[in-house]
Amino acid sequence: MTTSTTAASVPSKHLQRASDRFVAYVYRLCESKRTRAELRRGLGLPVERCNYLHRYLVPWLSRPAEDGSSQRVHPEAKRAHYAVAALIAARPRTARDTPPTATDAAPVPDWFTRPDLGTSLGQAVNQGVMKPATAESTLHLMSRQTSDAIHPYLPALTRQLLGGGVTVDWAVLLEDLSWWDRDRDRIATRWLENYFRTTSAEGAPEDTGAETTGLDTIKEKQR
Repeated sequence: MTTSTTAASVPSKHLQRASDRFVAYVYRLCESKRTRAELRRGLGLPVERCNYLHRYLVPWLSRPAEDGSSQRVHPEAKRAHYAVAALIAARPRTARDTPPTATDAAPVPDWFTRPDLGTSLGQAVNQGVMKPATAESTLHLMSRQTSDAIHPYLPALTRQLLGGGVTVDWAVLLEDLSWWDRDRDRIATRWLENYFRTTSAEGAPEDTGAETTGLDTIKEKQR
């Protein structure tokens, strides 16, 4: 005797966060080499300079909300969507086969257990992808910046993480960037807490030398 699959056992995409659905949408777009190349042109740029991205992202951001009302996207959230789309498109070849954290066909993970950027940096330290001093300096410096200063730095940082086999949860990053200028202290504190929680859980290796990364880009702008 066979049993029928109940609706509860098949997660509906409406149970997913909008950020997860957006990430899945961008992954589908990136299946086309041409589209992936055009999305990649938005790396580190403000929305006003992302001319090649509008045709793909404006339809998504203009969709009605789930309650049928008109959806108005805050400028910071809009830039976050453009930035994450470009970052996904720019993934190294070795990272392109990694699926989104949540898809229409998979259970939706508990949001509060998912890795944010602090967690990813902690994993990078544990795996020897980054040195502890570099990762901590990155987090402390970013925690004092506006989103305008952070966005240009993200391409180099995420490329380093992905190239070292560290996962980036794009949906979490999308929401954190969307709220950064309005809730920076809370988000930065969470990043730092998750970083130290991750490194202390496995025991971070000792820092044996200096490391040059895109962090210097932000420092130069402050001088």
